[in-house]
Amino acid sequence: MIIDKNALFLLNELTGRYFYLDFFFFFLADILPYLLALPFLYLLLRNMKKHGWFAGEALFAGFFARYALVEPIRHIFPRERPYQIFEEINLILPFKESLSYPSGHMAFLFALSTIVFSHNEKWGVLFYVLSFISGFSRVVTGIHWPLDVLSGMLLGILGGMIIEGMARAIKKEKEKGD
Repeated sequence: MIIDKNALFLLNELTGRYFYLDFFFFFLADILPYLLALPFLYLLLRNMKKHGWFAGEALFAGFFARYALVEPIRHIFPRERPYQIFEEINLILPFKESLSYPSGHMAFLFALSTIVFSHNEKWGVLFYVLSFISGFSRVVTGIHWPLDVLSGMLLGILGGMIIEGMARAIKKEKEKGD
């Protein structure tokens, strides 16, 4: 845990000096996750027949990882957020009164990224990179410990793989029946 604390303080030192840099990290940590989910909602609304399965699979994987995998762990291993423990944390995101470990945002985003990667590797890599940047920024902004983010990433990948496997099995069964 000492590495977790040292990495947090090292990264958090990037904040609190320049308004534009703080705004940049705020955007990456708090706005980017929602922007990454928007294309899936757009695909659902644009053409449900053509894109519904893919978009639904990606969103379901995100929610599955976030709620079915993260929430039970949060109750088994409750962990306060860094700013709740250390007053010297430069907090530039809105105050949140929830548990920190593991990161629900990262679980959601990495599950989405896993589904995208399974359908299109180039777009998947882009989603993974942007999701990683968002997670890094959540540590920089003092909202998460590095271990929270790493654990959320791994749970997201696991959740995405589980849902992708289930989706393939359902498609296979559906093709047999047709």
